[in-house]
This record gives sequence, C-alpha cells and structure tokens, in this order.
Amino acid sequence: MRLFTIKEANEMIPKVRPILAKIQQIYEKVGKFREPANKAAKGSELGGGGMESGSEYVSYLFELGKLTSNLDESGIQIKDFARGLIDFPSERKGKIVLLCWQLGEKDEIEWWHDIETGFAGRRPL
Repeated sequence: MRLFTIKEANEMIPKVRPILAKIQQIYEKVGKFREPANKAAKGSELGGGGMESGSEYVSYLFELGKLTSNLDESGIQIKDFARGLIDFPSERKGKIVLLCWQLGEKDEIEWWHDIETGFAGRRPL
C-alpha cells in the first residue's frame, strides 16, 4: 500500500478531479441500466434474456472499470462513485490513516479519518 504525504495527496487533486467527474458521470449513466440489466440477468437464468442497449451498458462498465483501476493503481482508494469520494492512505503519528477528499471540496485536503471510522469519523487536519 502506498502512503501519501499531505503534500503528495494535494498534488494529485488537480489530476484526479477530472477523472472523478468522469467516473461520476458514467456511474450516473450506468444507474439508468440497473433495472433492465437485472431483468436481463433474471431472464438469462430462464434461458432468455437479452437487453436493449446492452452493448452501451457494457461499454460504460468497461470505462468505469478502467478509470477506477487507474486510481487504484496509483494508490488512491475510491469510496463513493456518485459523490466522487476518495481516500489517500497516509501516516499520522505512527498510525495508518486516510486523507479524505471529495468532489466539490477545495483543491487541498482538509480532512482525515481512521481506517475503521470512515467518512463519518472525518476530522480536520
């Protein structure tokens, strides 16, 4: 697991912001396919299935997977696609913590939380 300093995480924000915005847009589009995809999955269990615009749905899923994999490979943890919420693993006072940032916040990370507490346990830096 890569550990980020606050400076390193802040330097990533301008690069990550457009990626998160794209993830957010695609995730919203994928959401429109949930019901048809569920129906197609149930139909396939009975030997039928099929989904209108299925190739479009798969294309969105592929793009979403590619974007999230790129973030993951850089050490950034995506926590909520719809909100554009990410965490940067870091060390604080000898303990592994998560620096927390989401779309709509300033260009600098202002929050952190323990691994166990998640977003609800955010504290100012």
